Amino acid sequence: MILMNWLSQIIAVTGVTLRSIPQRLGSATVAVIGIAGVVIVFTAVLSIAEGFRAAMRGTGDPQTVIVLRAGSDTEMTSGFSGDDVKLISEAPGIERGPTGPHASPELFVIVGHPLKRSGTDANVPLRGVSAAALQVRPGLKIVEGRMFQPGTNEIIVGRAASQQFAGLSVGTSARWGEGSWQVVGIFDAGGSIAESEIWSDAKVLQPAYRRGNSYQSVYLRLESPDSLQQLKDALTIDPRLNVTVIREPDYYEQQSRVLQSIIRTIGFAIAALMGLGAVFGAVNTMYSAVASRTREIATLRALGFGRSPVVISVLVESLVLSLVGGAIGGLLAWAAFDGYQTATMNWQSFSQVAFAFAVTPALLTRGLIYASIMGLVGGLLPAIRAARLPVVTALREL
Repeated sequence: MILMNWLSQIIAVTGVTLRSIPQRLGSATVAVIGIAGVVIVFTAVLSIAEGFRAAMRGTGDPQTVIVLRAGSDTEMTSGFSGDDVKLISEAPGIERGPTGPHASPELFVIVGHPLKRSGTDANVPLRGVSAAALQVRPGLKIVEGRMFQPGTNEIIVGRAASQQFAGLSVGTSARWGEGSWQVVGIFDAGGSIAESEIWSDAKVLQPAYRRGNSYQSVYLRLESPDSLQQLKDALTIDPRLNVTVIREPDYYEQQSRVLQSIIRTIGFAIAALMGLGAVFGAVNTMYSAVASRTREIATLRALGFGRSPVVISVLVESLVLSLVGGAIGGLLAWAAFDGYQTATMNWQSFSQVAFAFAVTPALLTRGLIYASIMGLVGGLLPAIRAARLPVVTALREL
C-alpha cells in the first residue's frame, strides 16, 4: 500500500512537472541546444574512428594471409629476396590454379601526390603486385577502364584514392620515382583500405625505386580457411626463412589501433570539456525551473507529498530534456557526417587512408547515454534543493 502510494505520488508530481515545461520553454530550449551540441561533436569525432576502423576491418578475407619478415609489424619494415619469395610460394596449404600457386609477392612504396580539396601533397601508397594479385583478392573488381598490362608503366587506382587525390582518373598520368605512370583503370574493393592504394606491376616498380629483386610482403590465398596452421608450420620450421604469417583481416585490424586510440582519446577529451559546460547549463535550467515552481512544490509538500517524488520529478524533467537534446544532436550528426568521404594518415604505415565517416547505431546509442548522464548530473543539485525547500517559507514566496 505504501509503495503504491509512493508510486502514485511520483507519477502525479512528474506529470505536473512535464506539463509545465512549455511555460519555461526558453530555458528548456537552451539546455536542449547545449546538450545537442555536445552530442554532435562527440558523435562526429568518434565517427572518424568508426569509419577508419570499418575501412581497416573490412579489408581482407580469412582465406587470404600476409607473410612478413619476422619482427615486422608493417609492410614498410619487412623485406624478402626473390629466393625467399620462391620458397614461400612453394609452401603447402596455398591455393593453386592453372597458372600456379595463388601467391602475390608485393612491393610497397610511398609517393607524394596532391589532395583534391587542399592541393597539398599527401603520402599515397603505391603497391607493386604480381599477376596473381586478383586471384589472391577475388573480391577486388575493375569498375572503370582495365587492368594494367604487365611490364608497362600502367597503374590502376582504388576508387577512394581516385576521389580523394587529384589527377588520378583514367587517362591521366603522374610521375613518381624514375618513371611516368599512366592510369588505365579504377578498382573497387568494397570500401576497404585497398581502395586507398595505387597498383602497378611489381617488376616495373622495382627498378623505378632501385629495389633490385626484392619485395616487402607476400600475399597468399589459402586452400581453405583451415589451412593456415599447415602453412604456418611449413614456413616457420624452414631454417632458410624467418617469417610471420597472419590473416589479412587481423593484420589490418592491428594497423588501425594506433589511430583509433588517438581519435577516441581526443574525442572523449573534447566531449568531457563540452559536457562540463552542458552540465552547468542544465544546472542553471533546472534551478530556474525549481525557482519558478517554488510555491507549487511547497503546496504539494503541504498536501502530503514526500521529498523523494519531488526529487525524482525534477530528475525526470532534466532527463527528458537531455534525451531530446541527445536525439536531436545524434540525428544532426548522422545527417551531416555519415558517409562523408575524407582521408587521414595511418601512423603505422605513414600513408594516407581514404575512408568514410561512420555514424553507427552503437555510436548514436553512446551519444544518448552520454546525454542522459549530463542531464542527470545537471538535475541532481536542483532536485535536492527542491526537496529541501521549507514548506512555510516557500508558501510565502511570490
